[in-house]
Amino acid sequence: MLSRHQDPIIAIATAPGRGAVGIVRISGPHLKTWADAFCGKPLQARQAHYLPFNDNKGEPIDQGLAIFFPGPHSYTGEDVLELQAHGGPVVLQLLIARCIELAESVNPHTGKVLLQGLRLAQAGEFTRRAFLNDKIDLAQAEAIADLIDASTSAAARSASRSLAGVFSQEIHTLRDSLVHLRMLVEATLDFPEEEIDFLQKADAQGQLERLQKQLEKVLVRTQQGALLREGIKVVIAGQPNAGKSSLLNALAGAELAIVTPIAGTTRDVVQQTIQIEGVPIHIIDTAGLREGEGIDEVEQIGIQRAWTQIAGADAVLFLHDLTRRHDPEYFQADHTIQESLAAQLPHGVTVLNVWNKFDLAPEAATPRTHNNTANDIDLSAKTGVGIDQLRAKLLQTAGWQPASEGLYLARARHVQALKRVQCHIEMADAHLRAQAQSLDLLAEELRLSQTALNEITGEFNADDLLGVIFSSFCIGK
Repeated sequence: MLSRHQDPIIAIATAPGRGAVGIVRISGPHLKTWADAFCGKPLQARQAHYLPFNDNKGEPIDQGLAIFFPGPHSYTGEDVLELQAHGGPVVLQLLIARCIELAESVNPHTGKVLLQGLRLAQAGEFTRRAFLNDKIDLAQAEAIADLIDASTSAAARSASRSLAGVFSQEIHTLRDSLVHLRMLVEATLDFPEEEIDFLQKADAQGQLERLQKQLEKVLVRTQQGALLREGIKVVIAGQPNAGKSSLLNALAGAELAIVTPIAGTTRDVVQQTIQIEGVPIHIIDTAGLREGEGIDEVEQIGIQRAWTQIAGADAVLFLHDLTRRHDPEYFQADHTIQESLAAQLPHGVTVLNVWNKFDLAPEAATPRTHNNTANDIDLSAKTGVGIDQLRAKLLQTAGWQPASEGLYLARARHVQALKRVQCHIEMADAHLRAQAQSLDLLAEELRLSQTALNEITGEFNADDLLGVIFSSFCIGK
């Protein structure tokens, strides 16, 4: 697509379906002559013109508003024409067809095609052009998609801050400090007999330590922003009839899963996303885990799918039945599941022991509560007792800090890039403490740190990364 980034492009910029208003957007260099021809009159910059949109026979397709934004003062940095018509799919498609048809017409004054190469835009191409024309950086471009996709007010506000450049500014501040330190170190490489005294006088060690502290703060805030966008995957696991489906319904506040006293009722994965303080929690109910005879083929498939979901979880709710706590057979089966979880789960995945049916056996919880870990929670999925405590525990497990103010939305790739920066800075610190013998290695680690930072805002980026990011956008963006 990069080889065609100068082509004029056109797309519907509003959501699919019927609506009161639909927008067709056209972007490209030198649109003015074609735009005036389409609208039948000269268009004034950034003024709304109410006029008919005619077909090739002069018959009106619709009437609406035309607004012309000359580049570089437009969304994409190129000339942009927006046609606002009634939001019927057929009307908008007719407008696009007429725009392309007119673009292929010959200008009677010049003898040339009015608008060479006008084509349908690809996904995210308008925003990609805004990035390529330095209207926004890559983090802001991603924030546009995040703002559109925001499912909570917290996520929308945070995405808006990212779009306004709050996150980018923090990255630029880090980069400026890093560039200053790089310049200092690179300069000393030309004067090896003076490099140690020079670095000491310039307080290179102090600059690096301040950079590390600054980076740590940004990383924490970025992790919070990524959590607000991505959420966490929580899998409910346990033996049949422990109340897994009831717990899913209680957390979701709706009857999503079928609940019966029959063992093996849940045969497949049931998923629901809930919001806790604006953080998406992807709750997954699974088939009851058990072994032995009496398991049919369908239930066995469900159990296998349960273990697949568990293997990819960020946290596991291991559900126990308090009413069967003293049953030796039940206790042994729970112990077997516990061992399997310990063997299969990746390091760092939290397992919360949730003891359900507290309403039926409150006395069974008392001795265990006094002697067990903080990862044990008593609750009743039926009455709701303990559900709020579980929600709070899930946020704590995810690493959410409720007091976060002015949070910006971030992505997993931003967190990964900052962690690479952190590793390179730690190596740079080690080389600096080794003094002259490692000065060239110090310079290289600082260079790699800056490269990782640049990946976030897109100062230097591979075309394939841009393709992945912008392909997730809707066509009209």
